[in-house]
Amino acid sequence: MTPAQAQAAAEALFQAEATGEQTGLLSLSYPGMTLDDAYAVQNALVERKLAAGLKVIGWKIGLTSRAMQDALKIETPDSGILFDDMLFADGDTVPEGRFIQPRIEAEIAFILKAPLSGADVTRETVLEATEWVAPSLEILDTRIFRADPETGTPRVIADTISDNAANAGIVLGRQRHDPRNVDMRWAGAIVKRNDVVEETGLGAGVLDDPVAGIVWLVQRLARYGRGLSAGDIVLSGSFVRPIEATPGSRFAADFGAFGSVSIDFA
Repeated sequence: MTPAQAQAAAEALFQAEATGEQTGLLSLSYPGMTLDDAYAVQNALVERKLAAGLKVIGWKIGLTSRAMQDALKIETPDSGILFDDMLFADGDTVPEGRFIQPRIEAEIAFILKAPLSGADVTRETVLEATEWVAPSLEILDTRIFRADPETGTPRVIADTISDNAANAGIVLGRQRHDPRNVDMRWAGAIVKRNDVVEETGLGAGVLDDPVAGIVWLVQRLARYGRGLSAGDIVLSGSFVRPIEATPGSRFAADFGAFGSVSIDFA
């Protein structure tokens, strides 16, 4: 893709979110689109959002589970940017019409007290830079059709990455934990929708260790001379399948001793 094409694709995504009207699959409009092309579109979308007055509050990591990677025929996670308009408080209600096709995932959130950068990042340096970890829910949305309306062709990883890794919101639980005092591989959740258990999972579903997701992200950003900042919220990746958040849905994630978090949809 050319820079002009990346800008045009980003504008289409920006307008889709603003209007609530999904746009077509970029992978069909730009055959042969690469992951680098997709991140170029995402970067252009981020610049468009910054120009609109939004502020970056962190990052999300997606596609960390083997099941999701197999489904999309990839062998690597993806990442996107969190903005200040995406942050919801525990127990909030999402207004009707805020999202297009929202879904919910359960994750462990990292909040950094120090910057993280460099290809030589280790698990230990991630723990040293983390102020605390917390239970969280990620709200996914898609500004691109999940499948082309005419041909039924499904979206691919390039579409998802371009669409800011499909992220739309984050709900942080109230509990805070020193990352050195909890085994995040065993920090799991029971996720209910309208009091019915929909998904369960363990932190180990994220690359065998949620910290590994942060290591992956820092190493990926290092290739572009970038890194994470102090104060960033980083969603380490979901360990449950995404759950449809239809109007009137009430979600509650019970992380046991690790805490809990909930969100309602009007």
